[in-house]
Amino acid sequence: MEHLTKEQVEELKKDLVERREKLLEHMRQQIKDPSNVAFEGGDEIDRADLEEERFITFRITGREARLLKKIDYALRKIEMGTFGVCEMCGKPIPFERLKARPVTTMCIECKEYEEEHENE
Repeated sequence: MEHLTKEQVEELKKDLVERREKLLEHMRQQIKDPSNVAFEGGDEIDRADLEEERFITFRITGREARLLKKIDYALRKIEMGTFGVCEMCGKPIPFERLKARPVTTMCIECKEYEEEHENE
């Protein structure tokens, strides 16, 4: 983390904490949503619409859970002093990349390499 100033690390940490709180609040709202409760009555189309909505909600919730894990991982890395270092090559990840995607664990070169060789 030596390539990042204390102010930059604090800015990124604040951003991660804010994202985490918004994500958790959205997930709480999904749980409280009355459309997630059992549905009685209505015709087949109503039930099909409700099931489709639930499916989309669960997909979003799954995606949000994965993002929450990434945020928590990034916050732990900040606490351990290993944040902002590519886990593939060990090079520093530029502040601009971290600012755009604070949960990233790879520099742009390694991420591009991973994406190119993903299906091999």
